Amino acid sequence: MNNAESSTVVSGLAWFKSSYSGTEGGQCVEVAASTAAVLVRDSKAVAGPVLTVSREAWAGFVGLAVSESRV
Repeated sequence: MNNAESSTVVSGLAWFKSSYSGTEGGQCVEVAASTAAVLVRDSKAVAGPVLTVSREAWAGFVGLAVSESRV
């Protein structure tokens, strides 16, 4: 899996908050897709580190999460 952390604020991307995030905040993540990768950050620390994973790795993660939620 290709992943790296960066403290650079990534601008110009559309960030989406998890649908499981309530209105009270809590432990939330935001995700943005670029042409080359998928970026993940803490919604409470938008200027903090950004985890970057390949689109293939993200698809695998989502596929696994969906299959586990059906068990």
